[in-house]
Amino acid sequence: MGRSWTVGAALALATAGLVSAVGPASAVSHRTEGTPSVSVCSTPWGSGTKTAADADGKPLKNITASRGTCYDRMVFDISGAKAELGYHVGYVDAFHQDGSGEPIPVGGGAILQVFVSAPSYDPENMRPTYPGKAGKPLPGVDLTGYKTFKDTKFGASFEGQTQIGLGVRARLPFRVLQSGDKLIVDVAHTW
Repeated sequence: MGRSWTVGAALALATAGLVSAVGPASAVSHRTEGTPSVSVCSTPWGSGTKTAADADGKPLKNITASRGTCYDRMVFDISGAKAELGYHVGYVDAFHQDGSGEPIPVGGGAILQVFVSAPSYDPENMRPTYPGKAGKPLPGVDLTGYKTFKDTKFGASFEGQTQIGLGVRARLPFRVLQSGDKLIVDVAHTW
């Protein structure tokens, strides 16, 4: 009994050290004697509004979603953008279409409003580059089976920026990243 407890305690301490050594949004699987493997996620991002003022002016091409072990991810493809991408991402009590102010219902326990400094049309010829329609779900984004994402709605493309409403399970921590010409919004599965 004493040796089993000592081995279990040592394993728990080693796992705790490993969890703190791994960076944000990483999952560590660990198993103690007689228990199934469990993933522990570290997502210390907070739920406050995040912004970046820079804008490249290139149009939005696509929006996709994917699932990870610790978070659900939405990716905004602004192909050809070379500079930092501008954005404003934060929780809102209600989602209103930019420009008109019309309310748009979004399912879920909380609404994350995302503004990306990229129009969904080509500013040179005004042709659409992303087929989103006001008040409708995002084209091609199926959230079936997602743990955190529950609903999406296209808001508007107004004055050089595109607005979407992302319905999530609750006001969970999120982060915003840029990878090349893609803007990434990750929302954690838990606190």
